[in-house]
Amino acid sequence: MIFRALFLLLVLVATTSIAIVEKQTYIIHMDKTKMVTSNLKEWYEGLMDSVYNLSIDEEEEEHTAPPDLLYIYENTISGFAAKLSIKQLESLKRMDGFLFARADKIVSAHTTHTPQFLGLQFNKGLWRASNLASDIVIGVIDGGIWPEHPSFQDSGMSAIPSRWKGICENGTMFSPSNCNKKLIGARTFYKGYEATYGKVNETIEFLSPRDAFGHGTHTASTAAGSVVNNASLFGLASGSARGVRYTSRISVYKVIWPYDGTISDVMAAIDQAVADGVDVLSLSVGVGPTPYYLDDLAIAAFGAIQRGVSVVCSGGNSGPSFYTVTNSAPWIMTIAASYPDRSFPTTIKLGNGLTYEGSSLYTGNATGQLPLVYGKTAGGNDAEYCIPGSLNKRLVKGKIVLCQSGIIDRTLKGEQVKLAGGAGMLLIDELLADAHVLPATATGLLASNAIIEYANSSKEPTASIVFHGTVYGTRAPIMAALSSRGPNSVGIDVIKPDVTAPGMNILAAWVPIVSPTLLTSDKRRVMYNIISGTSMSCPHVSGLVALIKSLHKDWSPATIKSAIMTTAYTMDNKKALITDIASGNSATPFHFGSGHINPEAAADPGLVYDITPEDYLNYLCSLNYNSSQFAAVSRSHYTCPRNSTLQPGDLNYPSFAVNFFGEAKNISVTYMRTATNVGTPKSKYLVHLEKPSGVDVIVQPKMLKFKKLGQKLSYKVTFIGYKRTSVMDGLNATFGSVVWVYGKYAVRSPIAVTWL
Repeated sequence: MIFRALFLLLVLVATTSIAIVEKQTYIIHMDKTKMVTSNLKEWYEGLMDSVYNLSIDEEEEEHTAPPDLLYIYENTISGFAAKLSIKQLESLKRMDGFLFARADKIVSAHTTHTPQFLGLQFNKGLWRASNLASDIVIGVIDGGIWPEHPSFQDSGMSAIPSRWKGICENGTMFSPSNCNKKLIGARTFYKGYEATYGKVNETIEFLSPRDAFGHGTHTASTAAGSVVNNASLFGLASGSARGVRYTSRISVYKVIWPYDGTISDVMAAIDQAVADGVDVLSLSVGVGPTPYYLDDLAIAAFGAIQRGVSVVCSGGNSGPSFYTVTNSAPWIMTIAASYPDRSFPTTIKLGNGLTYEGSSLYTGNATGQLPLVYGKTAGGNDAEYCIPGSLNKRLVKGKIVLCQSGIIDRTLKGEQVKLAGGAGMLLIDELLADAHVLPATATGLLASNAIIEYANSSKEPTASIVFHGTVYGTRAPIMAALSSRGPNSVGIDVIKPDVTAPGMNILAAWVPIVSPTLLTSDKRRVMYNIISGTSMSCPHVSGLVALIKSLHKDWSPATIKSAIMTTAYTMDNKKALITDIASGNSATPFHFGSGHINPEAAADPGLVYDITPEDYLNYLCSLNYNSSQFAAVSRSHYTCPRNSTLQPGDLNYPSFAVNFFGEAKNISVTYMRTATNVGTPKSKYLVHLEKPSGVDVIVQPKMLKFKKLGQKLSYKVTFIGYKRTSVMDGLNATFGSVVWVYGKYAVRSPIAVTWL
């Protein structure tokens, strides 16, 4: 009897398990105009009954469980969530009003969310315990750190490696006891700053490695912050936070005091960090485009890579203009910024019935439909920028104010609107989420003209704002408007930036002594904050470099960079080309370099393009630097090769920047590349070409046949320009790629052809 009961129980469990396997949760989008009743719940329940009856009639499966109606969406989505079998879903698709269905996805608890977006999974691939156990030190050159933050706790970490030579300095509210097995180094560099600006103002700053304004803490935790549960900003983006290489050691070098620093201090920090023994340098700082022989950061970075230290830098926030990318030396890894698939959306509804998407971290209630004022209807000179003193309280009180970007900070504009009695703010910028002090939202550049035109043309313009909280699964990646773009104005023969990474609306650790807006009037205090820029994308790649370096300890900085570049992707999660939010067009290598980082693929790239320090010196030779210029970068008396034809395009870079002058009809250039096999010992790679318009591309040979790991094979690529391309966003440029394919490997190098 016991055996029979157990057998029946097992049958029941097996049957139930099969039913569970057969059904999946879907989000169903519906056309509400097709409603057959005024009650949504009744309509959806009726659909579920019909679906169930159809599935039984057609499948003749009496034991099929009925659909489960899980959620009804009434505000942000028109539709519902239900658990359906495949057959039931097919039946639903035939129902009147059905638009489309998306399979539900498991969302792990991540606040930065970007590790999940990047495909990193606990105990798998690059996040295997064996890989994470390796001692890697990331040097963060920024604005210091808040050492007590839980993101820098050292629970379970091993002893500091004996090779480490760094120290933790004494200073204002900081001592060596503030360091631990996670934070193993902390130094300050301020002599250059004080020489330029005078003494550090210790009423608002700490003359020590302690971070007073949050930026350094944010970047350090993004790269290597420890795992912290239950993190969020006012409940937004709630979950667990962790850095990309969350078991790395951190050493911080404070050079920002408080908003600015000097390149002399940055150079000193790089110099010291290399001496201390860091493996990766992360710099979310920089100056404008500068010739390499005048670029002190580039020079210091060259010294670092000569010692085997990877240097990762932000590309700058001067977009959407072209020729703005900074930190563009070929030995630096230069990072652009893009949006991940998590957003904080708002809906802006104008009085004419048109609606637009916005972004905000405000967590209060929606506004009503309120009068909208802008420019002269809001105040005097510069009222369109909402600068202090420009808004008229009589005109603004109780209304929503439209503010343009520029001149002052975004949240400061909101403060000015609030002080003037405004009830809300629409900010014309891009979809940047800020923790505003009043109901406020930013909206994209593409919507700006329509909103401004409406505000100026309507006799009584109105607007409202609805806040939707945290939303996952949005279209991504999308290139940010603020992200600096190429072409590389310093070295036109090297595409910059190199790659893009999540940099927009990133949640990471914050200091508890300032507000999330940095406004003195804002008395809110948080442990985590959401901010944006290439400053945020840079540490994502720094953490990725650390992950790859721990897996491939013998790889050079150039090899690691090559692995990340050639495995980057250019399609978004909707299977379309990555777009540029500023123009609405497809992004190009001048926006994202080789594409968006793909960590797990970068760990096993198949082929890599290595570049030795000597190769970089030969590149400088090809630029025809004079002796003093050459010495400035190389710090040596290197003799350029004689009786050889050196051209910048022959640098063994993982991308191709081709430049034609004039009409360039039937003019050709040929570049050489050498690939190293790090994938499968015996392998045959075939070339696949995506030719830029107006350019013919010839690759010789068309097959690379490797016999062993570590083997190097060379090939030539000839570019023949036969038709000058049409102007694209102010540039005469066209794009393509060279891809070497074998099995699971697709080693991709972008091509950017520019007519000058």
